[in-house]
Amino acid sequence: RMAENLEALGGVVHSGEVLLALTRAGILREDAYRIVQRNAMATWEGLGKPGARSFREHLERDPEVAGRVSPEALARAMDPALHLRAVDAVFARVFGAA
Repeated sequence: RMAENLEALGGVVHSGEVLLALTRAGILREDAYRIVQRNAMATWEGLGKPGARSFREHLERDPEVAGRVSPEALARAMDPALHLRAVDAVFARVFGAA
């Protein structure tokens, strides 16, 4: 169910990691923020509409992104596993060691 909820948001949940990927590609943070915001808003405004594009699709079509960040780098930045990487540590801290 969680995966469905994340997918329903069109991938916008990955905006923080995408911002980091853009800055790693040499884009100034202010410019990267503007790019992420523009594409996230375009995604958000299209949610539920026929032919709506995902956040990733918007980014891949953005000329400021396409020439600087590979589709593979975007895929890595949008990997849901990134949001789960500290789950074990958080659970151990909250509930104690198993």
